[in-house]
Amino acid sequence: MAEPLLVQPDLDFIKSVKSSGGDTLKKCYQCATCSVVCNLSPESTPFPRKEMLWASWGLKDRLLSDPDVWLCHQCNDCTAHCPRGARPGDVLAAVRNYLFQNYSYPAFMGKALADPKALLWLLFLPAILLFVFIMTIHNWSFSFFQDPEVLYHEFFPHNYLEPLFMAGNALVFAFAAIGLIKFWNGLKSAAGNSGPGFISAVIKTGLTILFHRKFYDCSAAKSRASGHLLLFSGFVGAMITTALVIVFTIFFPLIHSPINLPNPIKVLGVLSGLAMIFGWFILYVRAFSSKTDKAVEKRSYADSLFLNMIFFVALTGMLTFIFRLIGNPVIAYTTYYIHLVVVFFLLWYAPYYKFAHMFYRTLALIWAESHSRGEPRIHSN
Repeated sequence: MAEPLLVQPDLDFIKSVKSSGGDTLKKCYQCATCSVVCNLSPESTPFPRKEMLWASWGLKDRLLSDPDVWLCHQCNDCTAHCPRGARPGDVLAAVRNYLFQNYSYPAFMGKALADPKALLWLLFLPAILLFVFIMTIHNWSFSFFQDPEVLYHEFFPHNYLEPLFMAGNALVFAFAAIGLIKFWNGLKSAAGNSGPGFISAVIKTGLTILFHRKFYDCSAAKSRASGHLLLFSGFVGAMITTALVIVFTIFFPLIHSPINLPNPIKVLGVLSGLAMIFGWFILYVRAFSSKTDKAVEKRSYADSLFLNMIFFVALTGMLTFIFRLIGNPVIAYTTYYIHLVVVFFLLWYAPYYKFAHMFYRTLALIWAESHSRGEPRIHSN
């Protein structure tokens, strides 16, 4: 006879999931249509049926150590076919948002990034910090607005900006590591078969993420896959551009600022910015059809915050280049300051909002690959 199971639901967890976009959770009646139609779901113990059940019952601890939550890429094939409108894709997205907030360290930061009321304060912190640095460098004088030429490296010298940027990132990602270690230890408690070695799993996962293979295995959301790929590629390109600028203008001064077209570094930066803007536009336009197309995910606050910050980083980055060419120091330096505030927001708060998906999903995919759970079941649709 089967052992009786005492279910102790976490009601706060259920409320959090429902308030973060999973409000349709209780419509699920366990028909398993979602697991059948999902092209990413493995044959063995497929998702998202069991995750819908656990979330409905408030079994937070099971979901915390469940890698399948992260194997879902919210393509919404399941949502498009759900006969009850339970929207499993949106529910699992809400569960993921809860999970990385649960692992946040310090915990109050995860709660702050999930609260729209805290946004102004969160923007104020990098804004005031950067303002104090800039004004201290210029002896609390706005004389830089009278500069005959727009030179960003004079406005905020790299020997001040880069140490501040790297020191902040080092601290933030040290905090992030605390949550990621807990997350990885939770994954190790999940059942799984032996598979390829860890290094092999890391390489294969890296290629999967780079080329967005999982996204394109889905059938209901090809436009989302394209928008996401543009956004991801543009962001990676912008990071590479920044690294190249630091290397060639600071550590190995082979190139002098400002860098202009047709320098390959500037070309990469411009193309990366355009990719992020076009990717954001595709996803933004897609959101308008969410009321008429079941396959389109509902946009939560976490989604909007992340996408909009990416957009503003790209937009202000492009404008700083344009305004430098125009040569108006007031507009150029103001825009550059806003650009820096948004960049610092995006990266310094990375472990506490949807940016953190990049880290948690990567670890989950590595675990799945190393336990032979990474291969999806592809259907002929």
